[in-house]
Amino acid sequence: MKGDTMTPSETAQQINIVMFGAPGAGKGTHAELLAKRFGLFHLSTGDLLRAEVKAGTDLGKRIQDTIIRGELVDDDTVVELVNQKLANEKRGIIFDGFPRTVQQASLLDTILQWTGGELSCVLSIDVPEEELIRRMNERARLLHRSDDTIETFCHRLEEYHAKTEPVVEYYRQYGLFVSVSGMGAISETNERLIESVEKMVFFSSPDDQ
Repeated sequence: MKGDTMTPSETAQQINIVMFGAPGAGKGTHAELLAKRFGLFHLSTGDLLRAEVKAGTDLGKRIQDTIIRGELVDDDTVVELVNQKLANEKRGIIFDGFPRTVQQASLLDTILQWTGGELSCVLSIDVPEEELIRRMNERARLLHRSDDTIETFCHRLEEYHAKTEPVVEYYRQYGLFVSVSGMGAISETNERLIESVEKMVFFSSPDDQ
């Protein structure tokens, strides 16, 4: 953690944040907003995977099949894509959609050690399941994405509960986990997230955790 004498511009190369939450909680939207606010690099594994699919590679075709089934892409593939993207990145990073398993969380620790960095905090956007389903139906109606059927979405929620929720306890033991309500307007959730980052990064020390 960084001391309270640091400013956002001074810590832009030092903050590393994980955005956490169920599908439909708004991780991508809020990761982008926080990246702009604190001068961070927004790393979206969803964007990386979709780019691979769009490129039409054999790997992309396998990824597409996995996404359509509502399942998580295997750890080795995700970590390889993350490593490639971060190879020359010097800014602090906000991880959107990574890690999604305990193994990925452990691998992220190793990646940050290689770069001389550390994780600042894990922000969880909490939204009731009935609201997640309502948002999914609205997004499917507007965007017509192939992975946005109610069946696929429900399977993604099952995968989240089984494989991703255990990551909460992994980070909770290090005092890095912060839960924030994702209900209300985007601006309201964003303000709560900003306050959490400022508290964890600028106004705390390891002894406070």
